Amino acid sequence: MKQHRVLSILAFAALLLSALGPSACTSEAGILVIEPPDIDTTVQVSFAEEIIPLFNQSCNFSGCHNTGGAAPDLTPANAYEALINGSYINTETPGDSELMQWLLGNGGRQVMPINGKDDEIVSKVLTWITQGAKDN
Repeated sequence: MKQHRVLSILAFAALLLSALGPSACTSEAGILVIEPPDIDTTVQVSFAEEIIPLFNQSCNFSGCHNTGGAAPDLTPANAYEALINGSYINTETPGDSELMQWLLGNGGRQVMPINGKDDEIVSKVLTWITQGAKDN
């Protein structure tokens, strides 16, 4: 009877795990890692028209990532150079970019923006990086 109960519990657990499907989270050395979302790369993302306004709204407005603030400087005049020259962008594996790791809060980092993960920012930035992180 006890063996039947154990087998039933194991079968239920296997069924539950298979129903949940692949997870968007993994664990590395006990640290939760959020995987980047799937994105639509067919729509071109403009750094000047779409990424900079997100930075203005969420990153540099309060004195955090502005000139003289915390790196990187995400003000319109300095953001592109700060991201590229500061090694925050990896166009070969966009989801592994340092900027993406901060936006997702991976590796023990404080999620950015500071008020919580913003799916719109994550998706737009990941799409922009995937498209080659152009200064457009």
